[in-house]
Amino acid sequence: MMTRRSALAGLASLSAAPAWAQQRAFPNKPLTMIVPFPPGGPADIFGRYLAEGMAERLGKPVVIENRDDASAALNLVARAGLDAHVMGVISASSGAIVPSILATTPADPIIPYDPTRDLAPIILIAKVQEVLVVNAKLGVSDLKTLIARLKATPGELSYASTGAESITHLAMELFERETGTKALHVPYPGGAPATADLIADHVQMAILDLPAILPHVRSGVLKALAVTSDSRAALLPDVPTMRELGYSRVNSDNWYGLVAARGSIRANRDHLHDAAEEALRSPTLIAAYAAVGGIAGGGTAEEFARFQRRETEKWTQLIRIANIRFD
Repeated sequence: MMTRRSALAGLASLSAAPAWAQQRAFPNKPLTMIVPFPPGGPADIFGRYLAEGMAERLGKPVVIENRDDASAALNLVARAGLDAHVMGVISASSGAIVPSILATTPADPIIPYDPTRDLAPIILIAKVQEVLVVNAKLGVSDLKTLIARLKATPGELSYASTGAESITHLAMELFERETGTKALHVPYPGGAPATADLIADHVQMAILDLPAILPHVRSGVLKALAVTSDSRAALLPDVPTMRELGYSRVNSDNWYGLVAARGSIRANRDHLHDAAEEALRSPTLIAAYAAVGGIAGGGTAEEFARFQRRETEKWTQLIRIANIRFD
């Protein structure tokens, strides 16, 4: 029979244990991380390394489920069970730009859920710097020359984006407004076809994620003119930032975050956060992210929520000024 002394000792031992170790009921089965991007790309790499790190700490497998349709994929997360065994990866487009457009088109049927109302932030996974590049055949070697060319022939040059209303589209809209220039927008269904046509010189310029353009800049097919971030890219140290070149408002980073259903159990989301936070501090993960141009994230769920709100406010202002709507 347990004595009073042994019972008290057991309680003391339990209270001294980490909070996550006390939550034996969660997770009680394999978890799912829905990544609304195709396999092999940077977002998929970010998700897989994070999933592996979280699985080690949670003691359960974290299965990656790739989906091509971001809206449908994140709707699955929003409608998932309340136990938080299903997570999702959002990007700047789905996590900030979509809410911005919904603020001006609230009844649009394209998005079957409200990202702000239906998804709960867990942690910032990674940031990815973006770079303004041109096809080397254009013969433009610096930003000043490109701006002069665009002003001399407005609408003649074209730029690629990873889709209408994507962050790469809005980054170029921001560039045009700040530099007083105009180019023809050609949207593509993703980064791969956009980059392919840029390399083939079917379009002449773009602001794209660093991982997408890096090998082609190194090969000389593309010319990097400016980084649209606060600091230079470690993998392209000789390329100046827009801020250095006098256009500080042309500021755009892509980013990825981990979310769960808004109504899911907060203690379970906290458990996921703690596992993700620890995984994101791993030197192996940090190096893997850096190899594809990613900067490992972290921080609290509240910090991620505040970051997401700032991003949404930033893009909402541009969307309203430029009168951008879902196509």
